[in-house]
Amino acid sequence: MKTKPILEDVWRIKDELDREAGYDIHRLCQNTRQWAAAHPHPGHRVQNAEELRRWLTDQERQRAAASALALNDAPPPKKS
Repeated sequence: MKTKPILEDVWRIKDELDREAGYDIHRLCQNTRQWAAAHPHPGHRVQNAEELRRWLTDQERQRAAASALALNDAPPPKKS
């Protein structure tokens, strides 16, 4: 049987968090909320699949625009 190191790490961490919360789901949730408040996520968050699709489309559009600028022979005009 193959070992699954990523799953084993997830299970180990889950067990540690359970133990810290005294195997109480309410304390576990409270600890998780406190940790999330102390460590805010700096990146973009999506709430559903449609929002993710829109975000990915926007990212691709920005990458395409950036590479299109690199293909121009002349530099863009300076703004005064």
